[in-house]
Amino acid sequence: MSTDGPDLFSDLVEDRLRKDQPLAARMRPETIGDIVGQEALLGPDAFLAKAIAEDRVPSLILYGPPGCGKTTLARVVAGSTASAFEELSAVSASLADVRAVMAAARDRLAAGTPTVLFLDEIHRFNKAQQDALLPAVEDGLITLIGATTENPFYEVNSALISRTRVMVLEPLAPEALGALLERATTDPRGLPGGGCLQEDARDAIVTRAGGDARQALNLLEAAAAASDGTVTVEIVDAAAGGQKVVYDRDGDAHYDTISAFIKSMRGSDPDAALYYLAVMLHAGEDPKYIARRIIVAASEDVGNADPQALNVAIGCARAVEFVGMPEARISLAQATTYVALAPKSNASYKGINAAMSHIREHGAERPPLALRDSSAANKRNFGHGEGYHYPHDFPEAVVDESLLPESARDVRFFHPTDRGREGELAGRLERLRKPDDEERPF
Repeated sequence: MSTDGPDLFSDLVEDRLRKDQPLAARMRPETIGDIVGQEALLGPDAFLAKAIAEDRVPSLILYGPPGCGKTTLARVVAGSTASAFEELSAVSASLADVRAVMAAARDRLAAGTPTVLFLDEIHRFNKAQQDALLPAVEDGLITLIGATTENPFYEVNSALISRTRVMVLEPLAPEALGALLERATTDPRGLPGGGCLQEDARDAIVTRAGGDARQALNLLEAAAAASDGTVTVEIVDAAAGGQKVVYDRDGDAHYDTISAFIKSMRGSDPDAALYYLAVMLHAGEDPKYIARRIIVAASEDVGNADPQALNVAIGCARAVEFVGMPEARISLAQATTYVALAPKSNASYKGINAAMSHIREHGAERPPLALRDSSAANKRNFGHGEGYHYPHDFPEAVVDESLLPESARDVRFFHPTDRGREGELAGRLERLRKPDDEERPF
């Protein structure tokens, strides 16, 4: 048998595998110059670009959404370093796998070759597995490059975070995605025969991809397969099967979007609030969850400036339960715009926080004797209720005294604003709080 046989066979297998790879895999950049987007990290004067060029990349945590280039960046580092490169996925790797990499790294280092370990989905490692990496990272046995779609400051051990640099990768901008799609139609690794991508079809793919390069290339490949060589917007629509929304109900996109929704209502911007509401509904968010957040906003951010906002929000929550989707979107939109446009006050929110802070600092004193339960036995045996003044026996049903415990008699927790209905309440409270020797005009 010829000694060339196995090598020739291996070459044929590799060639077949390359041809059978998805377009996104074939188009994966091999050098830093091939990477589109992420200029903040890879621009001419950026730290990471210089570190790669000088082969002095430190241990990193690459944090960003799917398809933004985390794995690509790690492999570019591997291709530009003199270090050996090891790759593990936290989804399938065990503690034994990690220890095997450490042992191999120690042997290489003895021969003068350092090791870079790329650990994909690092947030999926449990605490014990993450702790196993600490000595190797701290001692310089390995350079760790971890990739995660989840906030590393919540999902990665703080000790490991302190020994790495967190690099935030953003979703790819429309211009970067467009350039990537054009490259896929001209690069030899791209679409077989090149193909023609119409401009409006390219824009449709960019819109649906939501900053995800992998999603964009997968959609292009599917559309090209369904075309006769020219990819039109109609073919893209059919291949997409619906609009893609970058959102997951348990991850960062969920928390970022609900945060933007709440802050838009707080900021009195109904258009922005409706936009983020639509994002959540389109992505399948639980409408009851959204209704609960509107209720909170009605109390926290509107409060007594417009007490009706809470009624509207509660009515919306009941409508969501009784009506369900898709019609419940209308009730959600009504409540969202009402809360967004209502006058704002966080006086109640600040007031309860101040009262709870006082209790934490000073403890809880029992109510004055006059305010305690004055049922017959308590009144007879303990004097409860003695000295209590029934407000309705006084003008305007107001008693000229503080009802706080003695130690907190001079503390003020509630400071209403002059906005909306609360402005009227503020005037009344100012009169109620006048010193004893001043007349209270009601």
